[in-house]
Amino acid sequence: VQNLQSALQAPSAQAWLGTDHLGRSIAARLGEAARVSLALSIGSAAMAVLLGTALGLLAAWRAGWVDRVIGLCADAVAALPALLWVLLLATLAPGTPWPLYMGLVLTAWVEFFRAVRPTAAGLLASPQVQASQLLGFGPLYVIGRHVAPALLGTLCILTSYAVASAVLAVAALGFVGIGLRPPIAELGVMMTEALPYYREAPLMLVSPVLLLLCVVLGLQVLARSLQADGDLQPIVREAP
Repeated sequence: VQNLQSALQAPSAQAWLGTDHLGRSIAARLGEAARVSLALSIGSAAMAVLLGTALGLLAAWRAGWVDRVIGLCADAVAALPALLWVLLLATLAPGTPWPLYMGLVLTAWVEFFRAVRPTAAGLLASPQVQASQLLGFGPLYVIGRHVAPALLGTLCILTSYAVASAVLAVAALGFVGIGLRPPIAELGVMMTEALPYYREAPLMLVSPVLLLLCVVLGLQVLARSLQADGDLQPIVREAP
């Protein structure tokens, strides 16, 4: 809520981190910015997991020309930097979340595809899978029994890194004015708004920077802890 009479106030009981140039609570806007950034990043990472895993399993299962076509699409997407793809799509409708969301999905699915495809191809050629197929079990059973357990750990780790990359991309595009725009509360947008007032209200600039740093570091620590967790290491289960 704007209150110009309370602009650039010091921290108080009503505004724990002070107020911005429009008299809005910095703490309240940080909470909203974290919600917006994480919702967008987690949503795009989840869609990238589904898309990349599905295409990787399809390429490994069908092989041949299907594998080649999907691989060429992945190589074409990876030929340009990820942030450039997001930037190109975000310019189609600046300030709206959907082009930004689609850009994040487009750049993230390739990494999941490249992780899933070779692992799945090796598992599908294993004696356990061949025995299951000879016994009449279908693709869903084979993938759920033999392939999914081996991919779980890798997918969890890659998802944490994908969310961290998406948070940074959203903040970077918001900072340069191409991503989300005011009055939406977003970390990059808050940094841009705070630059002219860094002398009068340093917390207005420092707070979103520190929050972004903590979010990215937290996701990196989560990824490393998952990588070190023995329960998420790839497991190949034999058919009974």
